[in-house]
Amino acid sequence: MAQRMIWNQTAYFGPGAVDVIPDELRRRGFRKALVASDQALVDTGVTARVTSLLDRAEFAYEVYSDVLPNPPIENVQAGVAAFAAAGADVLIAVGGGSPQDTCKAIGIITANPEFSDVRSLEGVAPTRNPSVPIIAVPTTAGTASETTINYVITDVERQRKFVCVDPHDIPVLAVVDPQMMATAPRALKVATGLDALTHAIEGYTTKGAWELSDLFHLKAIQIIAGALADAADGDEAAADRMALGQYVAGMGYSNVGLGLVHAMAHPLGAMYGAPHGVANGILLAPVMAFNAAASGEKYRDIAAAFSIPNADAMPLERAREAAVDAVADLTRHLGNPTSITDVGACAADIPALAQAAFDDVCAGGNPREASVAEIEALYRSLL
Repeated sequence: MAQRMIWNQTAYFGPGAVDVIPDELRRRGFRKALVASDQALVDTGVTARVTSLLDRAEFAYEVYSDVLPNPPIENVQAGVAAFAAAGADVLIAVGGGSPQDTCKAIGIITANPEFSDVRSLEGVAPTRNPSVPIIAVPTTAGTASETTINYVITDVERQRKFVCVDPHDIPVLAVVDPQMMATAPRALKVATGLDALTHAIEGYTTKGAWELSDLFHLKAIQIIAGALADAADGDEAAADRMALGQYVAGMGYSNVGLGLVHAMAHPLGAMYGAPHGVANGILLAPVMAFNAAASGEKYRDIAAAFSIPNADAMPLERAREAAVDAVADLTRHLGNPTSITDVGACAADIPALAQAAFDDVCAGGNPREASVAEIEALYRSLL
C-alpha cells in the first residue's frame, strides 16, 4: 500500500521569522494580500506585527478581522466576498486555528466556487484547483494548521462541526515565529498546548500511523511533554520548543488522521462553544484509557517520552497506566478543566453528543472501535 505525506513547500522557524514575509511576497510575484485575523489580535497589536512589515515594504493589503472562534460557515462566506472585493491574490492568515481554518476555506472556495455553500467541503471534497496561495502565521502553539491539509468549520444552524480534508488547501508558506505567540494569555497557551499534545498522541496511535508518521509524533510528544508547562508560565526557551513541537505534530497527523478525542471534542465546540483545546484536554486521558488495550507497545513509548522512570522495562499494562496517568497529571497541573460540565454539557445532551461524535470523520481513525453506547458512557463519566 502506498503512503502519502504532504507538507508546506517552505517553512521558516524561530524568533523574528515573520521578517521574511515581505521578501517572500515579492519573490513569489504577489501584488496584494488579504490579511485574515480576529479582532482580539488586531486590538492587541499582534496582527500589526505583520501588517507593519507590509507597510514598510509598501506592499498593498486589506484586513479581514471578523473571524470568530470555531469559525462558522457565514465567516467563510463573508471572507470569500472580502477577498474578491479587495482584488487580492494572496491570503495571509494571522492567528490560531480559527483564522487559519477560515483562510483555507476562503482560498479553496475562491479557487473552486462550486463549493460556495461550504457544507459540501466536508470530508474529502473533490476540489479540482489548488487554493489561493496562503501564507500562514500561527499565533498559538497548538493547531499546526499552517502545515496540515485539514480545517474545521462550524455549522451553527445544525449545531455541528465538520472536518474538511483537502491536499489543495495546504499553505504555500508557513512562518512559525514564537514571538507571535508570546502575548497569548496563559489559559490559551494551555488549551492550544493540550491540542498539540492530543494531535501528537492521537496521530501516534491512529489506525493510519506508520513508520514515518511515528517519527514525527513521538518526537512531538517528547518536545511538548517537556515544554508545555514551562511555556504556559512564560518561559521563552520552552515557548520556542512548543512552537516547533506543535508543527512537528502537524506534519504527522495531517497525513494519517486522528481519533476519538477529536471526534468527541468537535460536538462540545459546536453545541456549547467549548474551546477546542480545552475540550481535547478534558477528553485525552480518559480516551487514552479507553484505547489502551488496542495500543500495542505505543503507550510504553509515550510513557518514556514523558520521562517515566523504567518505562522501557516495566510490564506493558503498567506502562499503559503510566502513560495515561502522565497525561492526566499534566492536564491537572496546567489547570485545564476535567469535566465536560465545565464547558456547558449536561446529561440530557449526551445522546446527541455521542451520535455526533460517532458520525465525526475523526472517529474512523481511532485504534479501538467505539459504539454510540460506549461514547455515551465516556461522556457520562466526565459529567
